[in-house]
Amino acid sequence: MIRRATESDVPAITGLVHELAAYEKSSSLCTVGEEHLRRALFGAQPSVFAHVADQEGVVVGCALWFLNFSTWDGVNGIYLEDLYVQPAARGGGFGKGLLAALAAECVAHDYTRLTWSVLNWNTPSIGFYRSLGAQPQDEWTTYRLAEGALAELAATAR
Repeated sequence: MIRRATESDVPAITGLVHELAAYEKSSSLCTVGEEHLRRALFGAQPSVFAHVADQEGVVVGCALWFLNFSTWDGVNGIYLEDLYVQPAARGGGFGKGLLAALAAECVAHDYTRLTWSVLNWNTPSIGFYRSLGAQPQDEWTTYRLAEGALAELAATAR
């Protein structure tokens, strides 16, 4: 079953995020804790939202997302930050179900886009996304400022 996350799902979601980081060979970079996610998902001003895949009362997958905005369309869209289904639950339709739930959010709210990124080496996920009709946006390159470079640029703000 796919459903909106509740506050009681935070421990499971936190664990899934750490599993995803391990899968992406980036465990050392994943520092999120339950309180971080609890505040972001269920605080006074939520900045992220989540759906979970529930298999007989056990959370086996999640989709964490937030709203973005298209200046060209003039409406919001959804940016999928993380999609993860535990290996033992893969093939059960949970990944597709989570993406379908986000597509339904888009349609229900007249959002025009559902966007996400995938690591270039993650060929199983790329194949899955293409099977759903998702198209890669090859003409765009993602950039990121973090850590020292972020702090250095921030220090120049007036």
